[in-house]
Amino acid sequence: MIIRDNSSITVYSGKETLRIEAWGNGIRVRAVPMGDIPETERGLLSSDNNNEVVVCEDHIENAGLRCEISNGHLCFVRVSDGKVLLEESTYPWALHRTAREYKTISGTNNFETHIYFKAQDEILHGMGQYRDALYDLKGCKVELAPRNSQISVPFLLSSAGYGFLWNDPAVGYASFANNETEWYAASTRCVDYWVTTGDTPAAVIGNYADVTGHASPLPESLYGLWQCKLRYRTQDELLEAAREYKKRGITPDVMVIDFFHWIYQGDWDFDPEYWYDPKAMVDELHSMGIRVMVSVWPTVDPRSRNYKELNDNGFLIRTERGLNAEMEFYGKMCFIDSTNPAARKFVYGLLKKNYGRYGIDMFWLDEAEPEYSVYDHDHYRQYIGSVLETANMYPRCHAQMLYDGQKEDNIPDILNLIRCAWVGSQQYGVLVWSGDIESTFREMKVQLRNGLNMGIAGIPWWISDTGGFYNGDINDPEFRELLVRWFQWAVYMPILRMHGDRMPNLGSLVTDTDHGGGFCPTGSPNELWSFGEDVYEILLKYLRVRENMKQYIKETSEETVRTGLPMMRAMFIEFPDENECYSLDDQYMFGSRYLVAPVTEYRASERRVYLPGGKWKDISTGETIVSDGKYITVSAPLDKIPVFERE
Repeated sequence: MIIRDNSSITVYSGKETLRIEAWGNGIRVRAVPMGDIPETERGLLSSDNNNEVVVCEDHIENAGLRCEISNGHLCFVRVSDGKVLLEESTYPWALHRTAREYKTISGTNNFETHIYFKAQDEILHGMGQYRDALYDLKGCKVELAPRNSQISVPFLLSSAGYGFLWNDPAVGYASFANNETEWYAASTRCVDYWVTTGDTPAAVIGNYADVTGHASPLPESLYGLWQCKLRYRTQDELLEAAREYKKRGITPDVMVIDFFHWIYQGDWDFDPEYWYDPKAMVDELHSMGIRVMVSVWPTVDPRSRNYKELNDNGFLIRTERGLNAEMEFYGKMCFIDSTNPAARKFVYGLLKKNYGRYGIDMFWLDEAEPEYSVYDHDHYRQYIGSVLETANMYPRCHAQMLYDGQKEDNIPDILNLIRCAWVGSQQYGVLVWSGDIESTFREMKVQLRNGLNMGIAGIPWWISDTGGFYNGDINDPEFRELLVRWFQWAVYMPILRMHGDRMPNLGSLVTDTDHGGGFCPTGSPNELWSFGEDVYEILLKYLRVRENMKQYIKETSEETVRTGLPMMRAMFIEFPDENECYSLDDQYMFGSRYLVAPVTEYRASERRVYLPGGKWKDISTGETIVSDGKYITVSAPLDKIPVFERE
């Protein structure tokens, strides 16, 4: 049986129910092995559009894209030139295979699914952040699951001219092999994906933003330096750093209080022994023009004063069997269930009560994947279903917890730091950072690729820990050089933030307890002056560069909110007609004007840069170069990052 209306085709057969429908500037496909298509909360927003949709006997057209249907087989064609953009796989009858495969999970309404598409000659970008994947994802296999420093945002942008969203939060994988593309969900209620096309990569990214949400604004008051380290152990340590900044004529926009400023995880409050007067501390920082951010984890210790109420109300993620513990870190912890709207409201109320009374401005949502000590996804259950089915939704719901509460309280300039994201997270006032990463030049290269792919995947406010997070010795000349190179790069990120667990470790204040603000250790200093006078002078120089760019950052961030284009733009977004730009993974455009080429090699004094066609001004020398699309080698001493202004 086939049912058609003015925007969709639904095909009922003995083996599945298949629906193809116009959705925004694209086409959405949903399928189940039997029964009706369920309505589930996922990444796509309303299907509203003003397009003229064509529904015919064997195809549907919307926004320049046609989906052709032949015996259940789907083929996506660009209307303007008839080019096949994406096509489901076909197989010889003897193989007994189909492009959409289902395996029902016994005793449930869920099923495993594999969806297969024909491979083609294309370059693939997006999908979020993967530390072991290449910039061009063709040939890569990536896990669809959140982890510390891994962020799954399954939107794919192809050089063939289409965008593809895997609209499913289930744990799974995507494989972009040379013989076939495969999408796999380990437990789902509905196959669900969306395809779009456009004249340029920018148009495709814009279509994607329209159906998943545009980013919330990047507050103008936060464009300067954010000072952070692992960790200020006491109120006095934090104020000492802030006062020293002020003495040096520097005003950070934000000072950050990291984890274990509490007694027990899940208290979400200051340990009064080490943070003896938070109100006075915050008032002094505010008087300096500095905002205050605190780290709040979703972990709850059974000894916490909030554990019983959270547990009694069903506000914690649960295990399917055995003890209810999901993470071991200075104790066995549970996670709050941020997929539960009532839990979100309850926990936000605690944060408002325990931190809002002191005037705390912003929050840092660490551990937002959440970080299970053992990733047995089928062993955990949250409000919206088994974690195997819904894992990727958690970080977005966790961000929504703060954003909804802050909006209701009319808090201006909402921006909270978070360690993970999924489709649509950009709507909820988040600055995503890339997690706990190594302090190495190799990792810096990986992070540059990650930042570009995150922007393509729809998460424009993205940063990494400047200098990396761990194993960075402040007395090591190589690390000092790495920090300079990373800081120069961070000046051309959406937000400039210092953070890291620096060596040598300074230890804890007390050793005879396993809880409270004094037992957790800290690393060495991480302020701008902590790495020697020569390094300080370079960092100070680039801090001034950042300050002088604030008007440009404002204009570019507003463009990002309006269009969906990231601030850190892959070269091909601005130069789609230059083939070389699709593979460039070590330089990018900061907005439309500045070409940024970070130095990612130790002891490098020059680097190779590709200049697309046009006129480019080297901002350090003032020299103008006319290019028809060529590589040049530029000088890059330690106090210079190659940056070219597009004329």
